[in-house]
Amino acid sequence: QVQLVESGGGLVQAGGSLRLSCVASGRTFSTYAVGWFRQAPGNEREFVGLISWNGGNTYYADSEKGRFTISRDNAKNTVYLQMNSLKPEDTAVYYCAAKRGTYDYTLERLYNYWGQGTQVTVSS
Repeated sequence: QVQLVESGGGLVQAGGSLRLSCVASGRTFSTYAVGWFRQAPGNEREFVGLISWNGGNTYYADSEKGRFTISRDNAKNTVYLQMNSLKPEDTAVYYCAAKRGTYDYTLERLYNYWGQGTQVTVSS
């Protein structure tokens, strides 16, 4: 069993940066790939990026490439989402989720565990 808790959200001006954290409980966390998703009001939840279990591979949605970076520290059971050059359209609730393997990483139904989300608001 893995439990995930996100933190680090808040209010930031456009062009600013935030770093979200996803802290996990459970001894098997280091064997899971971790994805980040976000959901803006009125929109469906969308894939942001994913990091493999050992951090060796990362994948990003096209809109986040070059602005967002995912990293992990398995010794701390933590995955990070560094967000730079934030835009108002990045405003959303951000979720982390864990899955086995990195295949089909945009498919929410393949993720076994989800956090409760953290709000990110970018003002113009």
